[in-house]
Amino acid sequence: MRFLTTSFLAIAVGGSAFAVDPAKTRLFILSGQSNMAGLNPDVSFTPALKAAYPNDEIVVVKSAQGGQPIRRWHKAWKAPEGSKIKPTGTNGDLYDKLMAEVKKASAGKKFDTVSFVWMQGERDAKEGLAAVYFDSLRGLIDQLQGDLRRKDITLVIGRLSDNGKDASWKALREAQVAFAEKQPLSAWVDTDDLNGDKDDLHYTKEGYAELGKRFAAKTIELLKKSSGSK
Repeated sequence: MRFLTTSFLAIAVGGSAFAVDPAKTRLFILSGQSNMAGLNPDVSFTPALKAAYPNDEIVVVKSAQGGQPIRRWHKAWKAPEGSKIKPTGTNGDLYDKLMAEVKKASAGKKFDTVSFVWMQGERDAKEGLAAVYFDSLRGLIDQLQGDLRRKDITLVIGRLSDNGKDASWKALREAQVAFAEKQPLSAWVDTDDLNGDKDDLHYTKEGYAELGKRFAAKTIELLKKSSGSK
């Protein structure tokens, strides 16, 4: 769990300040399981945001835990018909943990834009739960929009890599893409080339650095498209 804040003030040349766009305060929330846990925002994600928004205050919150299914974020998660996996008392507990970090980082701030970056799904694919992943993502985003009281949250999903070869893995990848392409202010990024020559479950050091760049680039693209946040 971590958050960081960077702020850039007015620019002056030759002792005279020139006009710049009013500074904005932007929140970026990163969450998911192990491949999000392995991402260090300071390496490439946050620097890309600083470069894109040099006059703005950038707040990055990351909360991720390896090996966890989406039901630990989606409180109203429901298993597919016939599944032996049932909701438990832990449903939504990692979401609550994430929101506690967001609240901590948000003290005294009013955000002009909010962006969510999600890298998760390996556990659900392995448990054969792809059939409900689309609805689970919808539920998670609904929770986030409700708790933050805004509908303009941008979403970037890291699609599962090509590590898994079975039908459930393929179906979950397809659900991630379908969700990102259907929902407003949403997009997905490819990770197939980030996990090395052996198609490992986890990404290489260089892969994580590239993932941060891709997440940032796609988030910035969505913010440019969103109303009221250019």
